[in-house]
Amino acid sequence: MTTQLLSPATVPTSRRAALTADPRVLVATGAAAIALTGVFVKLSAVSPATATFYRCALALPILGVLAAREWRRHGGIPARAMWIQIVGGVLLGIDFALWSQSITLIGAGISTVVVNIQVVIVPALAWVVFRARVPVRFVIAVPFLFAGIALVSGIFGGGEGGGDAVAGTVLALTSGVAYAVYIFLTGRAGGAGRPATQVLVTTVAAGVSGSVVGSIWGGVDLTPGWDAMGWLVALALSGQVIGWMLIGFGLPKLPAEVGATLLLIQPVLAVVAGMMFLQERPTLIQGLGCAVVVTAVWMVSVPPRARVGTAVPVVSG
Repeated sequence: MTTQLLSPATVPTSRRAALTADPRVLVATGAAAIALTGVFVKLSAVSPATATFYRCALALPILGVLAAREWRRHGGIPARAMWIQIVGGVLLGIDFALWSQSITLIGAGISTVVVNIQVVIVPALAWVVFRARVPVRFVIAVPFLFAGIALVSGIFGGGEGGGDAVAGTVLALTSGVAYAVYIFLTGRAGGAGRPATQVLVTTVAAGVSGSVVGSIWGGVDLTPGWDAMGWLVALALSGQVIGWMLIGFGLPKLPAEVGATLLLIQPVLAVVAGMMFLQERPTLIQGLGCAVVVTAVWMVSVPPRARVGTAVPVVSG
């Protein structure tokens, strides 16, 4: 599931357009689609390298068609933007591989909550690089964020279902860092008006790097079986195509605080989906940790008196 840093623009004045494509519905549906990616990874029962390879490869035909349309209308993207997208795609592949492995250790729901640390890291990078003032809400939220992650990791009461909870949490955190740098880079790549082309480039790079990194836990299986392939198709469509398209279309049409709040549907639904479809049962302490993490993310991603035109980091998954 993958999208970029999006800057909301002016809400369309056409009442008819608003009725036929309510941006709130689009963003919520897109977040729900991305929330299911962890479930699809777990149900496919394949290695991280295999999941990453097919997640990217199966999305390429659709992204290729969309990119071809952009190419005919606007031409290719600048060389500088191309290289930034390639570097970002390498980081995105690392994110996919590490996150897929974390799912086997701490479950689809909890891993998806933890990986959203990127919502804090992206603005932190911007403040470090561009010397921007650090908002008070960020300083307040960060200790709560890491306290919640400590609870999720099982340090104060291990998780159920086996696996190394601490190792899984570390992998999910590292995955979130890689995704945050990807967002930070690609959000400044340029080439506006060519989102499908940019995502196509990053998806190709992600497929290569993710397959290599994921091979630490087993190589790419080119014949995973029909059952696994069905779940991998669902993963590619939900995470690389549908979620991105819906959020990318709806988010720019919403005030920042509305978009950021709707995006929090994703980690919450990921936990619910893990419980419903995978019989994941986080401990009471881990559940409390998830709630603390989501609250901390909300504190950072929803600026006070946010207005249309404020950038909103998109959740990972």
